[in-house]
Amino acid sequence: MRLTIKTEELRDELIRRVEDLSRQSLLQCYQCGKCSAGCPVVDEMDVIPSEIIRLLQIGRLEEVLNSKTIWVCASCLQCASRCPKGVEFSNICDALRQMVLRKRLSNPRMDADEVSAIMISDAPQMGVVAALRKLNG
Repeated sequence: MRLTIKTEELRDELIRRVEDLSRQSLLQCYQCGKCSAGCPVVDEMDVIPSEIIRLLQIGRLEEVLNSKTIWVCASCLQCASRCPKGVEFSNICDALRQMVLRKRLSNPRMDADEVSAIMISDAPQMGVVAALRKLNG
C-alpha cells in the first residue's frame, strides 16, 4: 500500500509559524540523522533532533513544545555543519523556545498595581518596567 502525504495537509498555521520564526524549511529535512549523530548534547535530550523535525513535519507541535530537547540545544551549529540540506536545528529550537515563552507569558501574572511601593522606590525604574514586560508578555 502506498501512502501519499500532501504538503498542504501538513502545513498548519503553527508549523508555518515555526518556519517563519526559524527561517528554516522543515520539509527540506529528509531524516539522514547526521544532526543527531553530531550533536554534543544528544545524550541529555529526550527526543533527538531528527525526531523533533519529523514530529514537526507530521504536525505534532505540542509534543515538541513539551520536550526537554528544545531547552537542551546548545546552539553550537554542529547540526547545521553536518546537514546536507543546510537545515539549522538550532534556529528551529530558538523558534520553538520563543513559542513556548510567548504562550506562557500570554496570561498576565502580575498587574502594575500589585508592585509594592518599596520595590518601586528601591528598584531601578528600568528593572521594574522590564519585570512587568517579562511577566505580562
